[in-house]
Parts: sequence; structure tokens; C-alpha cells
Amino acid sequence: METYTLMRHFADSWGLVAMMVFFLGVVAFIFRPGAKNAAHQAAFIPLKED
Repeated sequence: METYTLMRHFADSWGLVAMMVFFLGVVAFIFRPGAKNAAHQAAFIPLKED
């Protein structure tokens, strides 16, 4: 089987599933209960004095 065809079949099947799982993991990480405080602190990093 040609390499391009093999990679294309993988991307059409399991690649999409892997990207979806990664996306849902990122969304879950952002919207977890303890993330609000961490995001608030990270937002003020550029404004902190040295």
C-alpha cells in the first residue's frame, strides 16, 4: 500500500477521533471548576511589575 494512501485512511478514521478527543480534553481542562482562579491570575501576568 502506498504511504500516502495509508496516511489518508488513518486521517479519515482515527485521526479525526484523536483530534476530537484532544479538543474535548482542552475544553474540559479550561472549564474545570478550579480554572477560573488560574485564568484570572494568568490574565494579570503582563501587568505585574518586576
